[in-house]
Amino acid sequence: MKPRILMATTGRILRQLRHDRRTIALLVVVPAALLTLVYFMYVDQPTPPGQPTTFDRIALVMLGIFPFVIMFLVTSIAMLRERTSGTLERLLTTPLGKLDLLFGYGIAFGLAAAVQATVAAAVAYWVFDLDTAGSFGLVIGIAVIDAVLGVALGLLCSAFARTEFQAVQFLPVVVVPQLLLCGLFVARDQMAGWLQALSDAFPLSYAIEALQEVGTHAEPTGRMWRDVAVVLGAVVVALVLAAATLRRRSG
Repeated sequence: MKPRILMATTGRILRQLRHDRRTIALLVVVPAALLTLVYFMYVDQPTPPGQPTTFDRIALVMLGIFPFVIMFLVTSIAMLRERTSGTLERLLTTPLGKLDLLFGYGIAFGLAAAVQATVAAAVAYWVFDLDTAGSFGLVIGIAVIDAVLGVALGLLCSAFARTEFQAVQFLPVVVVPQLLLCGLFVARDQMAGWLQALSDAFPLSYAIEALQEVGTHAEPTGRMWRDVAVVLGAVVVALVLAAATLRRRSG
């Protein structure tokens, strides 16, 4: 990868994103709106003494899940449009390489995710009084990494889609199983052995575990750093695989 080309690619994607008001609303407004629904769903739930409230437990996890899902959807469709419009084919006749393009997407949407995570976390902490043992900054950082994971997996899956409808079909195949097995509904160590093995293979499980570590520990833990490293490794692997499978056109 060439840094100058990588930065130029990132700038192009950010300019496109800036002019797409609907996508900006999806990235920034929707997570905060969904957190509002979560708050009113759980605000009256009884809480045992000394335990975090149900909202605190659920909302902390959702700060990682919402960016992951939204970024997966947005980037898989965005990359598909690059192919179907012929833009990708024209770009790849220049010195731009596939890794430059895909890592440029990762950086651009990572910056967008930073704004997204900051807004959503600000709403959770300052409007709905989310309480975590760890810091606000760590929650935002892990939420951004979760979003970049969604970007990487979305780019990888878009390589196998020919239409936007096919791109969306990867959502229940790739995203939903990770949501079900990440530990949100049932603790991972309470699952059947084969389900736990699947959960251990999914990167979102480690992203959620990292957030849960921040929720229960005032200082960063070794497990949290391990989980973050696993997720970042999954991001790099997904982007490299996406570059290897990316086609110039969709048909």
